[in-house]
Amino acid sequence: MTEIVTFPFDKEKFDQIRQYRFGKNWPVVYVIEDKREAYIGQTVNVNFRSKQHYENPERRKLKNIHIISDEEFNLSANYDIEAWLIQYMAADGKYILQNGNGGLQNHNYYDRAKYRAKFESLWETLKSNDLVQHSLDFIKNTDLFKYSPYKSLTDDQLFVAKSIAHEIAKELPQSFTVNGKPGTGKTILATYLCKFLLEHEKTKHLKIGLVVPMASLRGTLKGVFAKVKGLKSNMVIGPNDVSRTTFDLLIIDESHRLQRRRNIMGYGSYDNVNKVLNLSKESTQLDWMMKQSKYQIFLYDKNQTVKPADVRHGDFEKINAKQYTISTQMRIGAGEEFVDFIDDIFSLIQPKKIVFQNYDFKLYDNIHELVQHIKDKDRTHKLCRLVAGYAWLWHTKPGSKSEKGYDIDIDGIELIWNSTTRDWVNSKNAINEVGCIHTVQGYDLNYVGVIIGPELSYDPVYYTLNVNREKYFDINGRNGITDPEELERYIINIYKTLLTRGVLGTYIYIVDDALRAYIQGLLNKTPIDHADSDLIQTIEINTTPSPYQEDIIEIPLYDSIGCGEAMYADPIAHETYSVPKSLIHTGAKYFVLRTSGDSMSALGITEGDYILCRKNYQAPSGSIAVVLLGDDATLKEIHYEKDGLLLKPRSNNPSHQSRKLIEGDDFKILGELIKKLI
Repeated sequence: MTEIVTFPFDKEKFDQIRQYRFGKNWPVVYVIEDKREAYIGQTVNVNFRSKQHYENPERRKLKNIHIISDEEFNLSANYDIEAWLIQYMAADGKYILQNGNGGLQNHNYYDRAKYRAKFESLWETLKSNDLVQHSLDFIKNTDLFKYSPYKSLTDDQLFVAKSIAHEIAKELPQSFTVNGKPGTGKTILATYLCKFLLEHEKTKHLKIGLVVPMASLRGTLKGVFAKVKGLKSNMVIGPNDVSRTTFDLLIIDESHRLQRRRNIMGYGSYDNVNKVLNLSKESTQLDWMMKQSKYQIFLYDKNQTVKPADVRHGDFEKINAKQYTISTQMRIGAGEEFVDFIDDIFSLIQPKKIVFQNYDFKLYDNIHELVQHIKDKDRTHKLCRLVAGYAWLWHTKPGSKSEKGYDIDIDGIELIWNSTTRDWVNSKNAINEVGCIHTVQGYDLNYVGVIIGPELSYDPVYYTLNVNREKYFDINGRNGITDPEELERYIINIYKTLLTRGVLGTYIYIVDDALRAYIQGLLNKTPIDHADSDLIQTIEINTTPSPYQEDIIEIPLYDSIGCGEAMYADPIAHETYSVPKSLIHTGAKYFVLRTSGDSMSALGITEGDYILCRKNYQAPSGSIAVVLLGDDATLKEIHYEKDGLLLKPRSNNPSHQSRKLIEGDDFKILGELIKKLI
C-alpha cells in the first residue's frame, strides 16, 4: 500500500529520515517544498539524497520533504511515478518546480497499468493533504499540461532533442528541420528544447526565441512560459519580432505557417521588416529567421500549409538543414493509423483500417445530431469543439454591417463562427461556436466535430474531388490562385489538419451528398465502380494484374518536352497513351510526355521517348522534374539552392551545361519523372 510520510527538510533532523523504514535501500519518490516552490525526485536512498539536496542553495530554502513509498515499488515504477508527478504538479500550479526536464521519457515495463492506478490513488491523497489543488482530469485539459516542457518525451523526440543539443554545442552555425505529422508532438518538443537548452551547461548562455506564427497559439504559449521556472513569456514571439534583435537560436513552431509576400494582411509592416533587415522586398519570413539567428530549428509539416501566403516547401529545402523526423503519435488515441486513415480518405483509396479500438469515430447523416453529440461530450470531457472549412461568410464578425445573426445554415440549424481568434478553444462561448483552421491549428481537442463544407465535393463519374472556389470564403486563401489544383491542395490540407485534432474522438458531417456517400462506402467497404477520365486525373489502384495480361489505363499525352534546349510546351493533350495500371497510385495525377534532345541520355532518355510523370509542384531536390520556363518546358535534375533552382542535365554529351534559375525568373515545377515507357 502506498503511503506518504512527511519530515522536516532540516539538516539537524535528517536522522528521522534515516530511521524511517523506507529511509535507506528502498525505491521511493519524494517531494520537497516550501508552499511556493517544490522539487520532485526519486532514489533508493532518500536519507543520503536528502543530504545531497541540502548542499544546493536552491533546495536548502525548502521546508518539508514528503516521502512516497510502497512495498511494491521498483526502479521502473519509481521513474514513472516521478515523471507523472513532475508533469502533473508542474501543470497543477500550486508550486513552481525547481526541476530540470532532461530525464523525462516514456517507457514500458511489467505491470505498468497497476502503478498508474496507484498513482491516481496517490494523487487523490496528495489533494486531500493540500499538496496539490486540481484533479487529474482538470489538469489534462489545461494548456500548461498540454504544452509543458516537463512532458515525457517519446524515443524519437528524445533522440532529436539530444542530437540537436549536441550539434549546437559544437558552436557551428547550423539549421535543423524536424518533420512531423499532426499529433507527433512538435510543439511539445519546441517547449522542451527551450527549457532543456537553457539548463544544459554548454547551451545555457544562448539567447533563445520561440517563434510561433499563429497569434492564438502564440498567446497560449506565452501563458505557459510565464508559469515555468527558467522561462519567460517574452521568449515567445511572432515572426515580425525577430527584426528587433538578433538571437543565438530561434525555434520556429508550426514553421509551415511562416509567410511570404502574397495575400497577406499588413503589407506595410511586412515591407518594413524587410527594409530594417536590409533584405529584398520579396524576402520571406523564412529569410528573416535565417538572417537574425545563428541556429534555427524548424518544426515542420509540409502538408499543413493552408494558404498561398505560406512559405513554399522548396524554400525550406534550399536552406540545407539537417533533417530529423518524429513519428510517434502523441495526440490521437487511435495512433498513427488514424492519420493514415485520413490521408487515405482524401487520396480516394480504401483505408487499410477503418475501426479503431478505444477511439470514437463517426460519420453523420444529420448535422443536428453531430452538434448535439459534441455538446454532450463537452459536458463530460470538456474541450470538445465544432470546426469547419471556411465555406460560409462571417456575417457575425465584429464590425460587420450584416444584419444576419448567424453565419452557417445547414438543414435549418444556424451556427456562428468563432467570436475571438485569441485562444478560441478555451474561450467562454466556444462550445456554441464553430472554429476555423486559424483558431485550432496546433491545438489538441478531446472530441472534434468537423463540418466539411460545400466548397469540397465528389464527382462519382470521374472519381475526383472538386473544389468550388466561389464557395470558399477565405479571401487571402484563394486570391491570386489560378491553378485549381493548388487551391484543392490547400483546402484538403485544411481538412486533414482539422480532422487530426481529436484526442478521444472525431465526428464528421459532410455537406456534399456524393462525398458523404463515397466516404460512407469506404467505411462500409462497398466496392465503387469508377469511370476512367481522359483528363489528367486521380486514378484507382487496380488489384494485382494477371501475369498474362496487365490492365492498362489511358493517360493524356502532351507533345513536347525538351531534353536539351527548352521546347514549346503544348498545354493541350491531343491524344492519350496506354500505361499499365500497376504504375499508377491512387490520389496522384499523371501525364505522359514525348521527349526531344539528349540532355538526359545518361538515364537512357533520348529523342522521341515517352515518359510517365506525376504532377508534383514541390518535387524534391535531386529528382528528375518537368520545369515550365515561361511557355517552354524542359526535363532536368533539379536542386533547390538558397537563391534559386539549379537545373542539371544528366547527359553523355558534354555540351549540355547546368542552368541556374533565380527568384524573378518565370518558372514552375510541373511534376517529377516516374518512368521511361516502352
